[in-house]
Amino acid sequence: MNKKIIPILLAVFLITTACGINIPDRVTPEAEKTEEINVPVPSSEKARLTLQFGAGELTLSAGAEDALVDGTATYNYSKIKPVIKTDGDNVTITAGDGTFNTFPNFSDLKNVWDLKLGSAPMDLNIEAGAYTGKFEFGGLALTSLTVQDGASTVDLSFSKPNEAEMSILSYETGASTVKLMGLANANFAALDFSGGAGDYTLDFSGDLQRAATVNIDAGLCNIILLIPEGVNAVVTVDSGAANVSFGSNWTQNGDIYTQEGEGPTITFIVNIGAGNLTLTK
Repeated sequence: MNKKIIPILLAVFLITTACGINIPDRVTPEAEKTEEINVPVPSSEKARLTLQFGAGELTLSAGAEDALVDGTATYNYSKIKPVIKTDGDNVTITAGDGTFNTFPNFSDLKNVWDLKLGSAPMDLNIEAGAYTGKFEFGGLALTSLTVQDGASTVDLSFSKPNEAEMSILSYETGASTVKLMGLANANFAALDFSGGAGDYTLDFSGDLQRAATVNIDAGLCNIILLIPEGVNAVVTVDSGAANVSFGSNWTQNGDIYTQEGEGPTITFIVNIGAGNLTLTK
């Protein structure tokens, strides 16, 4: 072995040991299992629901009857068996018992949750890694929504109005492809979107019931803002190297882009490092 390589390998070993980093061992898939998930509505009839998912496929929609959550989880590794914890109004569903910090090292991992959510008012938190998500929240009563994920492909939609006033919709992602559709139906006061290098589409179609503020902070990416014609909108762009394109229904004054319309106003603050920002309808 090259003598110059030995000190480097030794340093890597010492750093890894000191930091307590555990490299997951390769494991063999187990027999596939499907379990029913059913969580009753808390006695207060309002909940804070947290889904700690990890990797795999996560599908969420309305339709749980007389329950907060109702659906199935299919997996082929026992350490990611879903665990439900309830503490008063706080409900957490986790892929695993919380002691398993990394997902198993094999390519044919199966972790599929197909869950329906009930109509009770709730704060919903989704924490995930590299996964595929399909979320249809139309008709629910979300009082807040927080999504934190990594490299992901997510379609999130409000096809019908949210039945509660939402204080904030917060979405933090990495190198992902994310589509947020029907956002006017979400009925939020504020939306905070943070992204890295990815493709992001934010569609503000729907029934805009009140004024809203949207803060977007992203790196090298492509962002499309779909804002229906006739909606009052003001977009302020802070960018060093991004290309901004917009339709004939927009006017530009320096870094401020305005669309005239009727009803409440959506105010955007967009901080984009580089890439493309498209304002369209």
